[in-house]
Amino acid sequence: MVSRAERGPVADWFWTIDRLFLATFILLMGVGFMLSFAASPPVAERLGLDSFHFVKRHALFLLPSLSVMIGISFLSPRQVRRAAIILLGASLGMMVLVLFIGQEVKGSMRWISIAGISIQPSEFMKPAFVVVCAWLFAEHAKQPEIPGNLLSILLFGIVGALLIAQPDLGQTVLTATVWGGMFFMAGMPWLWIIVLAALAIGGFFAAYTVLPHVAGRIDRFLTGEGDTFQVDTAREAIIRGDWLGRGPGEGVVKRIIPDSHTDFVFSVAAEEFGILFCMVIVMIFAFLVMRGLSHAFRERNDFNRFAVAGLVLQIGIQSLINIGVNLELLPAKGMTLPLISYGGSSMVAICVTAGFILALTRHRPEKRAVERSLFRSGVGVPAE
Repeated sequence: MVSRAERGPVADWFWTIDRLFLATFILLMGVGFMLSFAASPPVAERLGLDSFHFVKRHALFLLPSLSVMIGISFLSPRQVRRAAIILLGASLGMMVLVLFIGQEVKGSMRWISIAGISIQPSEFMKPAFVVVCAWLFAEHAKQPEIPGNLLSILLFGIVGALLIAQPDLGQTVLTATVWGGMFFMAGMPWLWIIVLAALAIGGFFAAYTVLPHVAGRIDRFLTGEGDTFQVDTAREAIIRGDWLGRGPGEGVVKRIIPDSHTDFVFSVAAEEFGILFCMVIVMIFAFLVMRGLSHAFRERNDFNRFAVAGLVLQIGIQSLINIGVNLELLPAKGMTLPLISYGGSSMVAICVTAGFILALTRHRPEKRAVERSLFRSGVGVPAE
């Protein structure tokens, strides 16, 4: 245990970090590793691999991911902003390269191989995009002559265009929803609300008309006709699991669904460990979102407030989409359950998100005392 009397980077970090946030992120990583034992061996066997191939790879990514999360949590808000700008630039550059030299998986160009390691750049773009947009919104709120809102709209347009080009409509919807929530927090004018809502509706119909795979998924969801094997099997697995589950190793869904260790790990958990266990997982994600929004509500610095709210919304909405697909409440979409599903890029990227959240919610007593004094005097909050 680190003493309060100690002084140094580690001691300061330990006593200023939100330890409930930290424990929750580590708990989710532990749950994901446990579920990899339940969900991934049958998938590996079907592919002719060692039964614990995906378990070993999942474990291989745990330590680097945890190190990334802890390392980023040491950063100051200014350093978080700078790191996000660098990460956003690099990920956008790789998203452009993906369109030309990327690996095609299930009809989409989302992966690029670097030094033999497959990376999905859009996963790393998401937390960096949120932080950079939070900074732009905050700068505009502080100095209206700075076109922060307009720059954020242009940046969103670039990101959205690259995602649609892959194509990856699910990530586009996730990014648009989080960005819209942040823009609303920043005081979006009603004119912009109407314009962006019209663009969103138009974009949805355009995607339905132009992209056959999008139309197919929506049609299957609405009519129940066509290839709905995975989602139907996932829902039935949840029903079979009942409240307490069939027991570890007794599930059937993982033996017949190709993506049981990624997109449908929630169904595996429900079948083997029960609906009550899954309700606990949902409550953990709800706790993360509510605690993050509570931090944002108390935060006087606009950048910290927008960034924390956007980052927790990103985790919450992504988990909502994944669980909604498993419950057949949403059209099928390949999106991982944060920190639980198998996937190296996803796990490291979510740990980047978690690191940003931990860094921005650290308790800084001297700084907050100055901010409160300035706020009460009407001077405002100084920029980071």
